[in-house]
Amino acid sequence: MKANYLVNVRDLINRPGEQRERELTLNIPEKLGEGLAWVPEGRELHIDLRLESVHEGILATGDVDTVADAQDARTLDEFELPVEVEFQELFAYPSEVPSDYEVQGDHVDLEQVVRDAVVLALPFQPVKPGEPGRVELPEGIALVLADDEREAPLDERWAALAKLRDSADREKTDVPREER
Repeated sequence: MKANYLVNVRDLINRPGEQRERELTLNIPEKLGEGLAWVPEGRELHIDLRLESVHEGILATGDVDTVADAQDARTLDEFELPVEVEFQELFAYPSEVPSDYEVQGDHVDLEQVVRDAVVLALPFQPVKPGEPGRVELPEGIALVLADDEREAPLDERWAALAKLRDSADREKTDVPREER
């Protein structure tokens, strides 16, 4: 399925200053990404592409839109995550000096460029849109993060440490300022 990423540039080769715009819609031949966010195999990928002929080769600039599947890093709830990313890469004309990306005959292969752009745009720890400051734990305990001013209920397993913390805080406030 690699042929999906091949784009014909025959009309641009060795014509500096010429440019073409194309829209591509591809079905991703294999999963992109790992961990908590990924674009599954078969998902549609839309690319708005501009190809420009320059002296060194073909400059490909594009916007990629797709939807990733993700799991919230805090709750592991599944949700869909829109992915919008840009890329720009020069596909050099073949020469004696090797290049990572080259014009191959009368085509450029966008696979690696698009793959890298999409995978690098996926968050390492995705968070489901919604109530940003609150996380429900399996035991029914709610942690309230800094965004929320309410106090989190104290888990009885941590009560002894809370008493220790409170006594240490009192000792700090009881010590005269010059001795701190």
